Amino acid sequence: MNDLAPLLTPEGRALLDAVRGTAPADELAVATRLRREHPAELVSAALGQARLRQRAAAKFGAADAERMFFTPNGVEQSTRGSVATYRAERFRALGVRSVADLCCGIGGDAIALARAGIRVLAVDRDPLTVAVARANAEALGLAGLVEVREADVTGVETAGYDAVFVDPARRGGRGRVFDPEAYSPPLSWAVEAARSAPRAALKVAPGIPHEAVPVDAEAEWISDGGDVKEAVLWFGTGAGAVRATLLPGPRTLLGRGLPDPQVRPVGRYLYEPDGAVIRAHLVAEVAEQLDGGLVDATIAYVTSDELRPTPYASAYEITDRLPFNVKKLKALLREREVGILTVKKRGSAVEPEELRKKVKPQGPNSATVFLTRVAGSPTMLLGHPA
Repeated sequence: MNDLAPLLTPEGRALLDAVRGTAPADELAVATRLRREHPAELVSAALGQARLRQRAAAKFGAADAERMFFTPNGVEQSTRGSVATYRAERFRALGVRSVADLCCGIGGDAIALARAGIRVLAVDRDPLTVAVARANAEALGLAGLVEVREADVTGVETAGYDAVFVDPARRGGRGRVFDPEAYSPPLSWAVEAARSAPRAALKVAPGIPHEAVPVDAEAEWISDGGDVKEAVLWFGTGAGAVRATLLPGPRTLLGRGLPDPQVRPVGRYLYEPDGAVIRAHLVAEVAEQLDGGLVDATIAYVTSDELRPTPYASAYEITDRLPFNVKKLKALLREREVGILTVKKRGSAVEPEELRKKVKPQGPNSATVFLTRVAGSPTMLLGHPA
């Protein structure tokens, strides 16, 4: 069913309530029972929506997801609720009171902006997506702050808004798109749209090359719970600035243009910087905080003899260092009775599961092994969270 309207009727809403929380194993029995009194297509649509709501709970929280409407692409591509909330709060802190949300999708960012008290024009060209975004604003009691419009974003006038937010589609018929000019609309168009507004934010893929960042933009990489979620190009906030923001928090590390850290021998502690820090090329800022250096010039592991608290990296105490040798590692793990082995790698072609199968860890103890390079040599570092 490509039409949302039947699910918005009293019968459709009653069906959505009836199928809420249906487990996959029970779908056939539930569908068979409900089809005795309701159209088969409507029952299928309700069950499909229930599945999407269950998937969306991880992004939006169960309380919102159970009231919202989704499309498969919408669940996949929408901004995680915590990230959207952080961005909306940053807009609000900048004094923004109205935003043109271009390529709004199912309305995840528009919802966060409205909850921050910001008036939103949410625009998308897909009729079903627009219907879903409108239904979501209404379902969450935000219709008074969110105007949803079906249009090609390239023809929308944004002059009356304090800020522009653009989230170009980064997926095509063959999957994820890596070339910013292959976004829909292209990044070059989005940048010009941003420059026309007092403030703007463009959501881009975390892997965007630093050289592709416009000189008049601030670049921010955002992680949530340790997972890098997106990069954002901000306009009107500080040309050339670079930051890494970690959620929950938020905790923000600002770049200061430091030179690459020196390589030094492996110390007692190894620090694994957050992915947003690495993407933002701010490992040097973390190394300075820790009075540390790199284990290798090409590897983003920081080492130090001191344990210092930092939100921007996870600390491990290193107990053993040995050249890459599976047999030696297996013997050491057997001696230490390690049965729970966490394998981390950076600069190694060995797959963690492959190594785990070869060493066959057994015993009551746990350990972490880092497969990496130290001063250019393949190395194994064994330790545990500090």
